[in-house]
Amino acid sequence: MITLKSPAKINWSLYVLDRRDDGYHNILSLMQCIGLYDTMTFEPAPAIEFQSDMRIPKEMNLVFRAAIALREAVGKDLGARIVLRKEVPTRAGLGGGSSDAAFTLIGLNRLWDLDVGLEELKAIAASVGSDVPFFLECPAALVQGRGEIVHSRQVSGSRTLLLVKPEAAIPTAWAYEKIADSRGGRSGISDLTNTEEKLNNIKLIINTLNEGPLSLLRSALHNDFEQIAIERHPVIGEIKCEMLAAGAVAALLSGSGSAVFGLFEDRKRAEDAAKLFPSLWSRVVETL
Repeated sequence: MITLKSPAKINWSLYVLDRRDDGYHNILSLMQCIGLYDTMTFEPAPAIEFQSDMRIPKEMNLVFRAAIALREAVGKDLGARIVLRKEVPTRAGLGGGSSDAAFTLIGLNRLWDLDVGLEELKAIAASVGSDVPFFLECPAALVQGRGEIVHSRQVSGSRTLLLVKPEAAIPTAWAYEKIADSRGGRSGISDLTNTEEKLNNIKLIINTLNEGPLSLLRSALHNDFEQIAIERHPVIGEIKCEMLAAGAVAALLSGSGSAVFGLFEDRKRAEDAAKLFPSLWSRVVETL
C-alpha cells in the first residue's frame, strides 16, 4: 500500500487575462502549497476502485478521472483501489480536488511501476484539470496559460496563515463569466492590463516573502476574483476586514473562493484571530 498526503494551496496573486480560443481564460498566478492535506492510499486491485467521503459520483471526481487518464495514456489495463480522506474543504479555492488528482498520478505511477516522466505527467494532468499540473511542481510556482504552464519559484522559509471559509460557495465558471461580463465582452484585454507589470508585482511578492518586510504584501497581493466574490457574498469581505483588524499583515481571497487567508507574523496571533470565527471552518497552517 502507498499512502500520500495531497496539500492544499493558496494564490498570493491571481490575474485573469484574455479568453482563449478553447473557451478558457489565460491566467497569471503565484501559487504556494500549504500544510493542509487530504490523505490518499493506493493498493493493487483488478480494476480502478475509488472510495471517498465525498457525496458525488466517482465519474465526476478528479481522482477517478486522473486514474483513467493515466491508464489510457500508458495503454495498459491496470487497476487500483484508491481511498481518499478529505480534510481540505471543497469549493474553497484551495485546490483540494486538483491536488488529489495530481497525487493520484504520482501514486499510481509508483504503484504501477510505470516510470512516467514529469513532463508527460504534467501533460496528463493538464487534460484532467487546469490547476492539476501545479501540484506536480510544489511547493511554489508561477502558473500561466490556463494553468498548464508551471515554472517553479523559490520561496524560502515558512509563513503562518489563518484560513477561514464561509458556507458560501462560488462556482468557478460563474466567476470567470462574471469577470468577462465586467470587461464588456472584449475578446482580449491587453489594452486593460500590463502583463509585464503583473510579473514585476509577482517578483516583488516573492522577494518580500523571502527577504521582507512583510508589510509590503498588503498592497502587493491581488486576486481578480476577490471583488466579484465580495459583491456576491459580502461575508467574504467581512472576514478579510476582521483578519486585518486582528493583526494580519495581509489577507486575500484564495482562487475563486470562498476561503480567505490571512498572513500573520506568528502562530499565536493567527490562533487568537481564529477565535473570531467560531461558527466558520478555519485552520491555522504554515506554507510549505
